[in-house]
Amino acid sequence: MRLNINEPELLLDIRGDVAAAAIPKIIQAAATYPYADEYQLWPGPNSNTFMAYVGRQVPELKMDLPATAIGKDYPINGSMIDRAPSGTGYQLSLLGVFGIMLAREEGIELNLLGLSFGVDILKPALKLPFIGRLGVSEF
Repeated sequence: MRLNINEPELLLDIRGDVAAAAIPKIIQAAATYPYADEYQLWPGPNSNTFMAYVGRQVPELKMDLPATAIGKDYPINGSMIDRAPSGTGYQLSLLGVFGIMLAREEGIELNLLGLSFGVDILKPALKLPFIGRLGVSEF
């Protein structure tokens, strides 16, 4: 038996009119991403920073990135306060290495050195770095 620790994870599933409305916004967000020519593994900007940016620009996605997505808390253009990637709350982030997020979709998350620890209240679960969710499945 082969163990694959890098299995892809479905973050969301939208269809129909919601998807049709979101597609042009996703394209626009990708075109305006401020770090298109930059990549830094830690604390960011990286691919997870990109996904968080798209989520902030397209609130229809209600994107709840997993605790394992290091770089999701990296601030855009150095801002300390921004909407949560899901658009359902806010986060305070100091250069992506320390912060706190309170949001309906994400719950409560603490970012310490780029690692996320949290509690999802609506879909009860602990969120732990390297592990992900422990509790109710998102889907």
